[in-house]
Amino acid sequence: MVPFTYSGDGRIFDVHGAYNELQEPVSPISAEITQITGITNDMVAGHKINADKVAEIVGPAALIIAHNAAFDRRFAERAFDVFSTKAWACSMTQVPWKDEQLDGLKLEYLAMKSGFFYEAHRATTDCYAAIELLARPLPQSGTLALSALLETARQATCRVWAEGSPFDFKAILKARGYRWNDGNDGQPKSWYRDVSENALDEELLYLSKEIYQREMDVPVVKITAYDRFSDRV
Repeated sequence: MVPFTYSGDGRIFDVHGAYNELQEPVSPISAEITQITGITNDMVAGHKINADKVAEIVGPAALIIAHNAAFDRRFAERAFDVFSTKAWACSMTQVPWKDEQLDGLKLEYLAMKSGFFYEAHRATTDCYAAIELLARPLPQSGTLALSALLETARQATCRVWAEGSPFDFKAILKARGYRWNDGNDGQPKSWYRDVSENALDEELLYLSKEIYQREMDVPVVKITAYDRFSDRV
């Protein structure tokens, strides 16, 4: 973790000291993971992350940013309760990289296309690289990357559950951007899609006219940065 200070319009000021700890897992680290990260079983033997120190650092934070927050938030919340109380944002999916003519989403690729290189796949280095990336203007619009991220993260979205939709319409729903949930996570066994609040009425009208072909009471869940990317949604 690397805390940093920023303004509401996305300017980054102070970058504070990193906190980096290893923890011995319940099963051995595979050779593949060691090759990627350089972390060996000997390095983690007997180590455990200090939960009190994590809470001390995370406590004052206004926002947690991760590059792939859909993975990191679930992982972090299972380990440390403090992360579940915070707003989260994703530097991988909530910055319009494609609109800026950047085709990849990996941090190392985005850094390279932004004009700098770093030794990837170690946590602290990745954090510093992400902060450097967010501090830079986007290549086409010139908007600071963090400013674009904050604008997206502040917006509420609505998860629309197309429960009971006809089986024959699954390809149509998928083409429109719906994803299938198998119900194993406690959420509905159904197709779903996240849309902006402004687009909600249009989406509900589409489902009624094109999918159900009648008026339907479609379940909708409002999502903010405090729940987005978590198992609670």
